[in-house]
Amino acid sequence: MSNRLNATPNDLRAFWMPFTANRQYKKEPRMFVKAKDMHYTTHDGRQVLDGTAGLWCVNAGHCRPLITEAIQQQAGELDYAPAFQLGHPKAFELANRLIDIAPDGMEHVLYTNSGSESVETALKVALAYHKVKGNGSRTRLIGRERGYHGVNFGGISVGGIVTNRKMFGTLLTGVDHLPHTHLPEKNAFTKGEPEHGADLATELERIVTLHDASTIAAVIVEPVAGSTGVLIPPKGYLQKLRDICTKHGILLIFDEVITGYGRLGAPFAAQYFDVKPDMIVTAKGLTNGVIPMGAVFVTSEIHDAFMSGPEHMIEFFHGYTYSGNPIACAAALGTLDTYRDEGLLTRGAELAPYWADALHSLKDCPNVIEIRNIGLIGAIELAPIAGEPTKRAFSAFLKAYESGYLIRTTGDIIALSPPLIITKAQIDELIDGIRKVLQSNI
Repeated sequence: MSNRLNATPNDLRAFWMPFTANRQYKKEPRMFVKAKDMHYTTHDGRQVLDGTAGLWCVNAGHCRPLITEAIQQQAGELDYAPAFQLGHPKAFELANRLIDIAPDGMEHVLYTNSGSESVETALKVALAYHKVKGNGSRTRLIGRERGYHGVNFGGISVGGIVTNRKMFGTLLTGVDHLPHTHLPEKNAFTKGEPEHGADLATELERIVTLHDASTIAAVIVEPVAGSTGVLIPPKGYLQKLRDICTKHGILLIFDEVITGYGRLGAPFAAQYFDVKPDMIVTAKGLTNGVIPMGAVFVTSEIHDAFMSGPEHMIEFFHGYTYSGNPIACAAALGTLDTYRDEGLLTRGAELAPYWADALHSLKDCPNVIEIRNIGLIGAIELAPIAGEPTKRAFSAFLKAYESGYLIRTTGDIIALSPPLIITKAQIDELIDGIRKVLQSNI
């Protein structure tokens, strides 16, 4: 009680922050209090150029009017409606709008509240699909080393980032992992898709031989692995995975929580790479990060497999209290309107060459051992400090923030993914700011 009585509205003790060095942060807090377009405003009044679209999600920039107006109007009209056995118009309107921009063959949408929930949903759909098709022995799931699929138990089971997994026991059983595609000894400083490594997809054949295809339900991969430090698929790699999955009747799931909604210069990475998965997992850019929401795209073949039996019976026992929340749907529709009006779903393709050249101009900076890019994503890999992994990149993060630039770090990698509204002048500003940070004593 005494702690509560002594607390102030901005007391930092109660909030256990996610993916944060809490003790370090609370000694020297970094607070954002406002945002507009490409910039945040800090608690002490400084402007910070957003080099990460918030957390890979604010694709259209901050506090955009169509999104704000849509939320305000919806909050005064219909705040909540149950999604179980009931509906509201915007949930159906949004699903149709999403299908319009989705890859051919994606005809149905399930709503979630985050990327983590979208992954769980897709994995459950995969398992249930094989069961309703009479293939109940297909229960095994295949992820990839260094993959990130959220933080729920299914996601960290198929994910391959060791720090996200090691404290949580045995996780799901019946999970195997493909090798990651990061080959710096062969592909260092590549612009776009690397030349070497497509053959790594054939490791799936080895896993099939080990377990037998009749036991494998799905393979889930990020087309571009983002949170692990921007690992870009080698040329032909994703198509090889598609071919092997098709050959063995295995579903292929693309986790596009990061790559979805224009990040590569196409609405979805599946279109960018011209590879058709069976499901696409999305979130983040769906609502421009304004309100939590996710969506899972599935083919008609998957959807229709469930549509049998008595019509009054529930076909798939899954969903969330906030699936298709009215205000989230309004935010998503406002976001799609903004993307459409400003051409943002394809703008990344126009900026990608300029972005690549700017990013690779950092090649000669101290401690830079690798740079990679695709669309409007980039990574700068730094040599770690001996005996102190992650410290060099974290120091760069702090110096960048102090200098007015928001970057993201994972391990000793700086990851960049600016809002799609970024200008060439702002790209120059961001890269020049990072150059100064790298040339300082970090």
